[in-house]
Amino acid sequence: MKEINVYCQQNSERLDRYLAQQLPDLSRSRIQKLIEEGNVQLNDNLCTSKKATIQPGDSIHLTIPDAKPLELKPEAIPLDILYEDDQILIVNKPANLVVHPAPGHENGTLVNALLAHCPNLAGIGGVQRPGIVHRLDKDTTGAIAIAKTDHAHHHLQAQLKAKTARRDYLGVVYGSPSTETGTIDLPIGRHPSDRKKMAVVPLEKGGRSAITHWQIKERLGNYTLIHFQLETGRTHQIRVHTAHIGHPIVGDPVYSKGRDIGVNLPGQALHAWRLRLQHPNTIARPLSPNQGDQRTGNKPGDWIEVIAPLPPAFNTLLTVLRRRASSVPFPNA
Repeated sequence: MKEINVYCQQNSERLDRYLAQQLPDLSRSRIQKLIEEGNVQLNDNLCTSKKATIQPGDSIHLTIPDAKPLELKPEAIPLDILYEDDQILIVNKPANLVVHPAPGHENGTLVNALLAHCPNLAGIGGVQRPGIVHRLDKDTTGAIAIAKTDHAHHHLQAQLKAKTARRDYLGVVYGSPSTETGTIDLPIGRHPSDRKKMAVVPLEKGGRSAITHWQIKERLGNYTLIHFQLETGRTHQIRVHTAHIGHPIVGDPVYSKGRDIGVNLPGQALHAWRLRLQHPNTIARPLSPNQGDQRTGNKPGDWIEVIAPLPPAFNTLLTVLRRRASSVPFPNA
């Protein structure tokens, strides 16, 4: 349970609107629900009206109850396994698959599928997100690593923090950058007015350092295929950075909304193409015939690298754009 005190220091304002402005980590709908459920006191009196008007000098006390744990259930959802042994699992995630359960997405997630595939996964790295070390957005496809033991979970998290693990993406953007390579070093935080979006936000206003390196792989007329390498891993990082420099990801329903390319896409044209990391244990017994590293008996520090094949919709998009631009075919990834 979390207790928050807020003191009104501006002109008359509606309660829910004022709290949403003062507490950017909470959505307005979440605040309205807290008010309706009796978790807000106005000047030491219970207030259940989101439309209540507050005045300068008013005190507001907000209680945020502890989140109720979700009941995670194994579900037999097919997995495209790129690599697996007794410590780690790397999956090629399709579009329209949420990584871990959350309110509104309690079932049909990657975690539900993992619990069915790995019965001993429950509790690894936390009850709510068992085995999850990093994440991909719902409609971003590609390679994602899962830890099958606590040791592997800690080891992989440390690699991400130390930036020794490498994550490479392929994405198609609108427009054609003027240079062949570049680095976007701009902090990212919650959008100041749209709580469902992220944005470039100064560090002094709550943004966190975010660095994206990029290199053009193919120019496709008014579009460009770009190879991205993440140095940090902020929410929506590539999508926010590319949109900010005027080259948003094609098909992005949030950051390039309203642009039509004439190709039916399940989401943004962004794919976690390659994942390279150090194996966390002394013994590895590969189980998947499609693994990226075919060796057995991996030693500490051995590198594992997998490449996730591009999904059909992404390949179709490239084919259409090449035909339009009469460009040189993209070499096989």
